[in-house]
Amino acid sequence: MIREFEILNAEEKALLLKAPVIVTVLALSSKEISQAQKDEAAKLAHMKTFTELDLLVPYYKEVDRDFKKNLEEYLERFFPFNTANCSALKEEMNKVDTIIDKLDKLYGGLLRKSLAGYARHIHNTAHSVFQDLIFPVAFSKL
Repeated sequence: MIREFEILNAEEKALLLKAPVIVTVLALSSKEISQAQKDEAAKLAHMKTFTELDLLVPYYKEVDRDFKKNLEEYLERFFPFNTANCSALKEEMNKVDTIIDKLDKLYGGLLRKSLAGYARHIHNTAHSVFQDLIFPVAFSKL
């Protein structure tokens, strides 16, 4: 197990390992999630095991083990993305935030930054290539 997680109880550890799944569902909750987006999220979570800072590699290896199963579980649990389900999902993310606060400041800060970058990447998977063809990049920032 991850040394930095020793201060957490089993429930907190489990939820923290689901954080990338929660981030994925939150980032894409404005519409139905396609299989391509699910695959991209799983691929990114897997890539993090090789590309992340050494300190976070054990975390992402643990996340990678059950990512697809957890993603399907969360999609089933929170879809359709109505107001109540989105609020419940945001509450899950708030719990993750509270758990990260319990961790060592360096580790917690790196994990928060990593999850934020992950969220940005996943959010961008929802961006249509056709938007760039119709509205060039310079206009997409209007």
